[in-house]
Amino acid sequence: MGEQKHARLEREFTALEQAIGEISVIARQMGLDYFPMRYELCPAEVLYAIGAYGMPTRFSHWSFGKAFSRMKMEYDLELSKIYELVINSNPCYAFLLENNSFLQNKLIVAHVLGHSDFFKHNAYFGHTNRDMVERMSVAAERIRLFEFEHGRSTVEETLDAALSIQEHIDPIRIRSKMSKGVEELAEEKDIMGFIAEHSRSLAPWQREIISILREEMLYFWPQLETKIMNEGWATFWHVRLMRELELSEAETIEFARMHASVIQPPRYGINPYLLGLQMFEALEQQYGLEYLFEVRERENDISFLRNYLTKERLEQTDLYMFAKQGGAYRITNVEWESVKQRLIDSRTNGGYPYLVVLDGDYGGNGELYLLHKYEGVELDVRYMEKTLPSIVLLWGRAVHLETIVNGNRKRYTMQTDKKMSEKTL
Repeated sequence: MGEQKHARLEREFTALEQAIGEISVIARQMGLDYFPMRYELCPAEVLYAIGAYGMPTRFSHWSFGKAFSRMKMEYDLELSKIYELVINSNPCYAFLLENNSFLQNKLIVAHVLGHSDFFKHNAYFGHTNRDMVERMSVAAERIRLFEFEHGRSTVEETLDAALSIQEHIDPIRIRSKMSKGVEELAEEKDIMGFIAEHSRSLAPWQREIISILREEMLYFWPQLETKIMNEGWATFWHVRLMRELELSEAETIEFARMHASVIQPPRYGINPYLLGLQMFEALEQQYGLEYLFEVRERENDISFLRNYLTKERLEQTDLYMFAKQGGAYRITNVEWESVKQRLIDSRTNGGYPYLVVLDGDYGGNGELYLLHKYEGVELDVRYMEKTLPSIVLLWGRAVHLETIVNGNRKRYTMQTDKKMSEKTL
């Protein structure tokens, strides 16, 4: 019985290798230019662990375990399923769920080749570290060493605080060493980098942890900036490549069912696979295939939506704005320009609030003054109340945050004793 199973697995692996080779050749012929590929079949526990941690080699933290538990539970209850994960690296690693069907793996291979081509050529991925798998492995070892030297709870407290503000970096430029003193600072978007460099209370190992998280977020950031484009590009190509394969009638039906599940519109929000696919298909009809390669190279989600989401394309997607009014959700706006702008706003700064450092020596007391660059969307005050103590922990002194609430300019202040006050300006 064991020999029969082994022989069956060998045949399946051989067939998959041949399919990968066939799809890869077709992809090259059709113009895709991707990194060398490495494929691994993984059990669900491994695939979902990679999904929860974001990478196959990353430091340990309770939030990753929490994410894994939720994702794996949804998989076990058949509420959702991750078919693959692909890593922006050279070579490019693609992890496939081991119980995928043969046809599912064919579609996934076609899909990840689109991702790899996008990673390699999109301008916003141009400065990412292609050896980040190894870098994260080294960083994880450093954090384990810090836990041994300073205690797990002490290190976890610093990790908790740093992770709460990890999105507040400056992906636009590679930040160089400041030549100015803190008091001479202009607006600084890279809050993580500023705290690591100028905090008066951090130990060297804490600065290193913040620098590690900052480097990892700089690696992940282009994926936040190009979610619609990246998934749309990969979906566009898995459709194109699968059409080139000789599929049986049963396989064609299975492919159609799987593709439909990928692009199914959600109840709330948008499906980036669907929206990106619709926009790339419309652009191909209007400008031709070669033009798509130019678009995937130079745009991010914001410019992609601003430049190419026309009235006609938006109406085809049936998008609208809604809000909870009373006890029910109601459509609030169907005007296409408003819907388009709201969609663009949701992609600005990766969907996170735009905060900057105004002063690192506020009042001459070494206090930190942050400004929320209000663009029509207010901060979540409850979330802010939970996050400000983390910034105080890292900065070591009081932290002030200026923002707009109900049309009024307010300043929230969190003291080192974790007491918060607010003042209308």
